[in-house]
Amino acid sequence: QVILVESGGDLAQPGGSLRLSCTTSAPTLENYHIAWFREAPGNERLGISCISRSDGGAYYSGSVRGRFTISRDYAKNTVYLQMDNLKPEDTGLYYCAAKPPLGLPRCPLGRIYDYWGQGTQVNVSS
Repeated sequence: QVILVESGGDLAQPGGSLRLSCTTSAPTLENYHIAWFREAPGNERLGISCISRSDGGAYYSGSVRGRFTISRDYAKNTVYLQMDNLKPEDTGLYYCAAKPPLGLPRCPLGRIYDYWGQGTQVNVSS
């Protein structure tokens, strides 16, 4: 069982920045692919970024590529999502998710993750 906790959600202005954190007390996130998902109001939950367990390869959806950066700090057992140049359409509930990499050398952006956090709310508005 992996209990994930997201934090860092807040109200931001368009063009602003936020950094989300995803952490767990145990076990170590080092054993999992980790992804961030966004659920915008009235829409389904979509994968926006993930980081692969083995090589730390980072992947992004088209809607956030070039603006968001995923990173990991295993010493702190935390994965971050740095969000820059925020847009109103980035508003939503952000979830982190974890999945053992069994048979998947690269982290997926699909909703096939095994463990989910409770989410942190991001609102982008002027």
